[in-house]
Amino acid sequence: MRPPLPLLPPHLLRRLDGRTLSTPLLDPLIRTTSSSPSTPHHSFSLYLLLLRSALRPSHLTFPFLGRAAARLASPRLALSLHAHPLRLGLLPWDIYVANSLVHMYAACALPDLARRLFDEIPRPNLVSWNALLDGYAKCHDLLSARCVFDRMPQRDVVSWSAMIDGCVKCGEHREALALFEMMETTGAGNGVRANDVTMVSVIGACAHLGDLGRGRQMHRYLQERGFLLNLRLATSLVDMYAKCGAISEALEVFRVVPVTSTDVLIWNAVIGGLAVHGLSMESVEIFQEMQHSGVVPDEITYLGLLSACVHGGLVGEAWRLFHSLEAQGLRPHVEHYACLVDVLGRAGRLEEAYGVVKSMPMEPNVSVLGALLNACHLHGWVELGEVVGRQLVQLQPDHDGRYIGLSNIYAIARRWQEAKKARKVMEERGVKKIPGFSEIDVGGRLHRFIAHDKAHSGSREIYALLNLITVEMKMKDDVAIPEYFLHTDRTMGA
Repeated sequence: MRPPLPLLPPHLLRRLDGRTLSTPLLDPLIRTTSSSPSTPHHSFSLYLLLLRSALRPSHLTFPFLGRAAARLASPRLALSLHAHPLRLGLLPWDIYVANSLVHMYAACALPDLARRLFDEIPRPNLVSWNALLDGYAKCHDLLSARCVFDRMPQRDVVSWSAMIDGCVKCGEHREALALFEMMETTGAGNGVRANDVTMVSVIGACAHLGDLGRGRQMHRYLQERGFLLNLRLATSLVDMYAKCGAISEALEVFRVVPVTSTDVLIWNAVIGGLAVHGLSMESVEIFQEMQHSGVVPDEITYLGLLSACVHGGLVGEAWRLFHSLEAQGLRPHVEHYACLVDVLGRAGRLEEAYGVVKSMPMEPNVSVLGALLNACHLHGWVELGEVVGRQLVQLQPDHDGRYIGLSNIYAIARRWQEAKKARKVMEERGVKKIPGFSEIDVGGRLHRFIAHDKAHSGSREIYALLNLITVEMKMKDDVAIPEYFLHTDRTMGA
């Protein structure tokens, strides 16, 4: 008697209808569904059918199921699945099954279990090493990843790419670029060449560092090595140029990509880049192009647009976009509310901004309250500013800026004792003010400057130039002001 079929979609049921169930029949179906980005869970429904039919899984069944569990990132499924090939005696001897489960544990953020299984493999191959390395990198355990990387008997482009990507995801962008240079020098002799995955990570590192020179160098590298400018690479380049301040070059790359080949990610990169550069209307115009292209915007699109409205003071446009977000069936997140509050607050519409905060379906976070506090400080609404400032201190008692923000609110009301008390409470709680700093890359070397800091070797020349600029600015003001008063005096005398 045929067992009852698990819950399966009609197209799979049709492929099984009237056929004798067997492992060779079910394995290809498990493989196909395991590769699906949306329905990998159907692999386990088919596996249940295999078990209920008293069929024996093959050595091919488990790699597909491991892939499905990895896509689902389900630790519970991963742990349950491991027992089956173990009971059948396939582990740790079958390298394909073992490798797939190492990858599965890594994808499920269980690197310790991945390592335990890896250590049981009698002769791990390059795929085994790469699976373990990638697992540590994805779990942001860069130290363990580097230990694995250094111990590898051989490395391919997958190894290098996983290590570089791990550095980027952990914020070690300079290390990522150093690894890329090492790959180019040591890996080339072993036939290792960067691929699309490598270059997306490397360009991302340049973007985070704001290193335009290195970013342009990577763009030339792509052209010289004959890389096809696919959508992922184009999006990375657009993002890099925008973050490095070269918005015209970002637009040049964007325009090279046919509109029919674009997706929401590359549009978001352009819209966000224009917003950061204060090109608010241009950002809105690009959004209109996006709508005509048929690409559906997402929450990130609207976040970039609302940010553009903040920079440009576009209050009416911000409200229109916020309502459009809801009309699209998308749910506004707290970041969207923060932008809306910010644009209203900067425009002096504090009552309206406060109304938005009170109407939020979720608790306002520090971004929302910070925007409201800044507006209160800018426009002198001390009563509300005091309430919001106290809330921020409660939410982030270890953040120096929260005490200083509250102190500044008291200062604009000339409540000096309370302003002084806010700063004293900060000191009593052991909260230290972190000095602000700026960084600039000159000639491939990063220079950091802290306010009033003279530790830099070129401080004498830098301050001399700043003083010269200040004097010139004052001289221009001194010339302009008498002309204005002379004109006024003549008018009044007439």
